[in-house]
Order: sequence, then structure tokens, then C-alpha cells
Amino acid sequence: MAGPEIPITRTVDLFRWIGWAQMKAGEDWIRERELSRAQSFVLGYLVQNPGAIQRDIAEVSRTTAASVSSLLQGLEDRGLVERRADDANARTKRVYATESGAELIAGFDEAMAGTEDTILAPLTAAERSTLHALLTKITAELPQPSR
Repeated sequence: MAGPEIPITRTVDLFRWIGWAQMKAGEDWIRERELSRAQSFVLGYLVQNPGAIQRDIAEVSRTTAASVSSLLQGLEDRGLVERRADDANARTKRVYATESGAELIAGFDEAMAGTEDTILAPLTAAERSTLHALLTKITAELPQPSR
């Protein structure tokens, strides 16, 4: 059952709509791999930062160490990450994405580029260029987003 139609009257409403379409495509891609958003984020982070410690993962994912521990346990149970003792301090565990984990999330950036092409398909190349220039002008005045 569809909810009530939301009137789109402001330009920022259109931005939200586009953002929603992009987010939904990303969530669908992640769901197809039977991952949560948090799990896919952590796997991506570990591919880019092999050997991270749980505290770093908690900080970058803006969550608690306990939540990270539970999330990693689930990924570990699926063979997507592994924890290894640090060479310098056996009490410290370093976390690595396994080959299976890295393969599972490979292609996300390409999928999102495809989503961009789908979203922008109604525009000509010149219109895309103009839109990009206008959005660059707008965002130049805004603070940089952070995780």
C-alpha cells in the first residue's frame, strides 16, 4: 500500500528525491548481498584500511565498541572478516576483510556510477554539464560533508 503523495514544491525537495533514489539503489545493492548498511560500510572500510582495530572502526562508523564487536562477529561467522593478534601486542586484534569479503562488496562504486547514469538519463550532455556547474557553484559555499 502506497502512502500519501508528498507534494514537491521546493528545489530542495527535488534534491531529496534524487538523494532518495540514489540511497535506495545503494541499499538494494547491499541487500542483494545479504548485508546491512553497517556491515557493508565496515567491509569497505577494511578493504581500504586493512588491519584496523575495533576502536578505529567504532570511531569511523560513529558507533560503540560493543556494536562493532557484534557486527564483526556476524561478518566473521560468514567468513567475510578475520581478526588477528597484533605482532607488537597480542592483546590487540587487527581486523581484515577476507578475500570473500572484499569480493562481496567489489563493484559498489561502479553500481553507484550506473545509478547516476540512470538518474541523469533524461538530460543531454550539455544539460548534465550545466547541472554539474550549478551544483559545484552551490556546494562551493557549503561546509564539506564529513562521515
